[in-house]
Amino acid sequence: MTRLEKTTYRNRFKEAGYTDQEIEEKIKSTWDAIFVHPETKFYFNAGEDMGYMVDTGNTDIRTEGQSYGMMMAVQMDRQDIFDRIWKWTDTYMRNHEGPYKGYFGWHATLDGEKMSEGPAPDGEEFFAMALFLASIRWGDKTQAPFNYSEQAKELLSVCIHKGENDEEGDPMWNPENHLIKFVPDWEFTDPSYHLPHFYECFAEWANEEDREFWHKAAEASRAFIPQSTHPETGMNPEYSHYDGSPNPVNDHGDFYSDAYRLAANVGLDSEWFGKRDAYEQIIENLISFFDGKELDEYQKYVIDGTDTGEPSLHPIGLLSANAMGVLALDQSELTDRIVKQFFTTAPREGNRRYYDNGLYFFTVLALSGQYRMNWTD
Repeated sequence: MTRLEKTTYRNRFKEAGYTDQEIEEKIKSTWDAIFVHPETKFYFNAGEDMGYMVDTGNTDIRTEGQSYGMMMAVQMDRQDIFDRIWKWTDTYMRNHEGPYKGYFGWHATLDGEKMSEGPAPDGEEFFAMALFLASIRWGDKTQAPFNYSEQAKELLSVCIHKGENDEEGDPMWNPENHLIKFVPDWEFTDPSYHLPHFYECFAEWANEEDREFWHKAAEASRAFIPQSTHPETGMNPEYSHYDGSPNPVNDHGDFYSDAYRLAANVGLDSEWFGKRDAYEQIIENLISFFDGKELDEYQKYVIDGTDTGEPSLHPIGLLSANAMGVLALDQSELTDRIVKQFFTTAPREGNRRYYDNGLYFFTVLALSGQYRMNWTD
């Protein structure tokens, strides 16, 4: 497999004055909070060779969480956990027939019963990227489901070709504008699903006949992201139309929960591929809006910054994503403040810890230079 060239990754914690030992302890303690400590973890082994990540707020297993767990495991060089999560996912969540054949039902019970056959595309794109990275880091195994790169290629092919040649079902990306959909059946998007830094990699690693599509998807998402953010606050809605305007369907047109991840995504795109020009103002506006606010002050907002009076459901997730976004900016007093606010904030406890601490760990990895698309050691 061809590697994309990148040999150094920015250590934003070190720029802010933290020592190597403090940073290593931060990485380890956060990993342990998710995967080790009985009181706080939400990863669990299942049987002899499988495992899953529990959404502790809803007591179910989601493709979001499974794919996040796989990404965490490959970044931390834990093939044992990666393989356990992927085998559980492949065994219990994959659809083998019908309009969603080849996709994964977006959530299931702890016993492995699908609660929905419909997929959530953010899971599929994270699965594909994690599988490619597993192939780079560990090499492909011959037995399914661990022929990582082949399964990634097959999954991406389904995602963009589903419905062709009179096949039942719909693709996850709109074939005309190359934008990811919220779900395959609906023609609108979720701005936080847009991962142009992943698509840039897919354009090198996917099936050769699909690579041009992924080049166009990366370009389309990088053009879309600024359209979906407010010009003064940097906030984006959870759901939007393809022109970036908020889509209020089911009350998801505001800056809330899902929406937070966009800042993290542009931070990583900036770090991996240097795509900062379109993102700098977005992130500066966003972290300026939250500068000086404590977590208990975070609210659900209209994207123009109007307070809806409803508290944020995931304040640590919001802080985490905003902190990861600073990878799009040069070091400054403003960016140092949010990096330090994040570093001194502990992972979340309680039932809502799953989503917050997932974003928290990705931010720990990214700001320490450990969220990577390749390894040179």
